[in-house]
Amino acid sequence: MEIEIVTTPNDTLKETGFGPHIACQDFMQSLLGSEHNAVITVCQTVDDLDSIVQRRPDLVILVVKYILPKAGHKLWLSEFFEANNVSYSGSQKANLLYDSDKISAKILVASKGINTADYFMTIPGQYQATDDLPLPFPLFIKPSDAANGNGVDFASLVHDFSHFQDKVKVLHDEYDEPVLVETYLDGMEFTVAVIESQGNLIVAAVEVIPPEEGGLRILGSKAKTGNTEILKLITDDETLSKVMDIARKSFRALGARDFGRIDVKMDHHGKCHFIEANLVPGMKKGSSYFPRACEMSSGLDYDAVVGLMVQGAIGRIARLLGNDGLLNDHAGRQQAIAAI
Repeated sequence: MEIEIVTTPNDTLKETGFGPHIACQDFMQSLLGSEHNAVITVCQTVDDLDSIVQRRPDLVILVVKYILPKAGHKLWLSEFFEANNVSYSGSQKANLLYDSDKISAKILVASKGINTADYFMTIPGQYQATDDLPLPFPLFIKPSDAANGNGVDFASLVHDFSHFQDKVKVLHDEYDEPVLVETYLDGMEFTVAVIESQGNLIVAAVEVIPPEEGGLRILGSKAKTGNTEILKLITDDETLSKVMDIARKSFRALGARDFGRIDVKMDHHGKCHFIEANLVPGMKKGSSYFPRACEMSSGLDYDAVVGLMVQGAIGRIARLLGNDGLLNDHAGRQQAIAAI
């Protein structure tokens, strides 16, 4: 197949998708090893995207959710390529929004009976004293739509009103939006890779253990950037079953497609809670959670993971032609793509 891996300079984005250029290179090399023709295309403008449409690739791999052709304006790639009849990997825009908006995701999964931490939104000065707060301390404070641990550090865990005010102000000043405040869950933390394969879900769960500092373990941007956290197999069968179950249910509740990563955390009672979804997960070979979880928990190497991630998009084209195998006829593929 003729495949273009679509990315953008992501240093200005709060959400970095598959990750830096090296992650795109890893993904491309894997595709090339599977006898696909694959190239990386860096897009910053609508003209860049129009050029892809003119080339009519069989499939585009969306490494990021959107580009910023104008200041403050998001152009969603899934929406753009769908409107231009080009087949793309991953979830549709309506579902990707749950990746960007943690509150909407929490509301949706909670409506399906899935546990998530109690929360409220706030801005500086909204509450004047401890007794005014909707939830008791300890509380955990983070941005409402940032990814990769951005805005999360040891100051995110607060036990008193003064520190609450300080952290809310810092995040509001940096992100210029209401801040998410949650009941602090003090149990184990997990990340779960989910891949949709022929209608079934492959679920690969591992425990994430951040480095300890001052008796606390906080999974923030410092740990993720420095790769100082440890991924560990879940050896307790009951825990593994709980984590996989909530990840599977959350993936379905969010209407995700093809692949996604679900973060889960336990409270001190051992109850699992949905934390957030990453529907364009990091794909840097050897370090990103998604491929590492698949390898550790399911025995899938990087190339096998890439093959499964694109299988859904290829299958959608194949089904339109009444062919469940790989498509070899370029003209036939283009007819199917145009029908999407």
